[in-house]
Amino acid sequence: MSNPADANATAVTSVAQLADYVASGCKPRDQFRIGTEHEKFVFRRDDLTPAPYLSEERDGRDIQTLLQRFAAREGQPILDAGNIVGLSLEGGSISLEPAGQFELSGTLLSTLHETEAEIRSHLDAARAIGSELGLGFLPLGFHPTARRDDMPWMPKGRYAVMRRYMPTVGSLGLDMMTRTCTVQVNLDFSSEDDMRRKLRVGLLLQPLATALFANSPLVEGRPSGYLSYRAHVWEDTDRQRSGAPPIMFEPDFGFRRYVEWLLDQVPMYFVYRDGRYIDVAGRRFRDFMTGRIPELAGIQPTVGDFADHMTTVFTDVRLKRFLEMRGADAGSPEMLVALPAFWVGLLYDPEALTAAEALVAGQGFAEYTAMRNAVPLEGLNAPWKRGTLRDLAAEIVPLAKAGLERRNRLDETGRTEGNYLRPLEAIAAGGPTQSERWLGRFNEKWEKSATAIFTDASI
Repeated sequence: MSNPADANATAVTSVAQLADYVASGCKPRDQFRIGTEHEKFVFRRDDLTPAPYLSEERDGRDIQTLLQRFAAREGQPILDAGNIVGLSLEGGSISLEPAGQFELSGTLLSTLHETEAEIRSHLDAARAIGSELGLGFLPLGFHPTARRDDMPWMPKGRYAVMRRYMPTVGSLGLDMMTRTCTVQVNLDFSSEDDMRRKLRVGLLLQPLATALFANSPLVEGRPSGYLSYRAHVWEDTDRQRSGAPPIMFEPDFGFRRYVEWLLDQVPMYFVYRDGRYIDVAGRRFRDFMTGRIPELAGIQPTVGDFADHMTTVFTDVRLKRFLEMRGADAGSPEMLVALPAFWVGLLYDPEALTAAEALVAGQGFAEYTAMRNAVPLEGLNAPWKRGTLRDLAAEIVPLAKAGLERRNRLDETGRTEGNYLRPLEAIAAGGPTQSERWLGRFNEKWEKSATAIFTDASI
C-alpha cells in the first residue's frame, strides 16, 4: 500500500491522460518482475488473543513495538497522524491491514529463487522479533477463533473511512477488513493485448487458485462449512468493487474502458490532503473531475488521487500499472512461494499462456461467476465443464511447471523455479488442501479444539 504523501501531484485533465497512466505500466518482456505480498495475523502467545496496536500494559506485546523493532533492523517508519503504521524498505514495504495483519510488500524481483529468499528472510526476522515480544504470526485466510468485535483497529485514516462505509454496502465488509489474510503476486504486461490476455486467463483461473490455496475452514473456533471462508466473505463485501465486472470479459476491454469503469461505477472512499483523509465514500471520481462533490470544492484532482482510487478496487485480478492476482488465502511458507510460482509459470511463459487460454476457451463471465460462487464451499470439488476443478488442476499445474522449466532460472544448486510448485503438484494429484488438512486434525488430533492451530500453523 503506497504512502499517500508520495502521490503524483499532476493535475487530471482527461480520461485519455488516465488511460495513458495505466498504459505506462507496459514493459519489455526482459524487464518483467515478480512482486509478492503476504499477510499474517499477529497474536499474543500466552493467551492467543489478537495483538493490539498499543498494549494497555505498555509491555511491548503490541503492533507498535513490533514495527519499532523491525525499524531498528531496516527501513524508515511510515507515519499516519504521528503513529507508526508501516516501514518503507529498499524496494518494498511493511504495512498494516485494518486489524494489524502484518503485510510484507516485497521488492520487485527477477526470479522465484529471490522471492523465496525474501520471504524466508522476512519470516526469520518476524520469528526472532516475535519471540522477544511474546508475539506469534498466523498465516491463515481467516482468523480461526476471534469474533469480529475481538479484533483491534489500527490508527490509519483511510481505515476509519472504510469502517464507516463498509456496512452500508455489504454484511461482511468489516470481516474482510479485520479477519482475513491473503497472499498475492504482482506481474507485468508488455502491451494492452498482453494485459487483456493475462487478465482474462487470471480471472478464469482465479477460482482454481482459491481452491488450491484454500486455508480458512475455521470460524470462531469451529468448522464453518467452507474451505475458504475468506473467499465467502468477498461474496458480500462490496459487489461494486469486488469479483470482476462483465466488461473485463468483453472483446474491446482495455485501458480506457477500465478507466471509464473506475470513474463512473466504482465509488470513491477518500481524498488525501494536508495530512488528513477527506471522507467522500460513495461519490464518483468523475464528479470529482467535474467539480460536483461539495466536500471537495476547490480541490483539483491529481493523478495521485486516481492512483489512490485504484487501490480501493478489489477485483480478483486488479489492474493497476501491473496485474495483481488476488484470489488466494495466506498459507504456509511453502504455499506463499507456490502462489507466485503458479502464476509466473502460467503467465510469463508464452507457450504456457497460450495453452492456458486454450483450456479456458469458451468460458466467460457466467462461467467465472458460477465457479467463484461454488469454490468457497466446495473447493476443488466445484464443477468445471464436465468434471471438477480438481480435473482442471491436474492440467493447469503441469502447464505452470513446464512454463517455469522453460524459464530455466537456476538457483545455486541447479534447480529450476519449478521446484516451488511441489505443494500444488501434491494437491493436484489428490492430496489434501491446507483447509482439508486442518479439518482432519480438528476432528482427530485436536479433539475439536481450534486453539491447536496456533501451534501447528504459526510460522
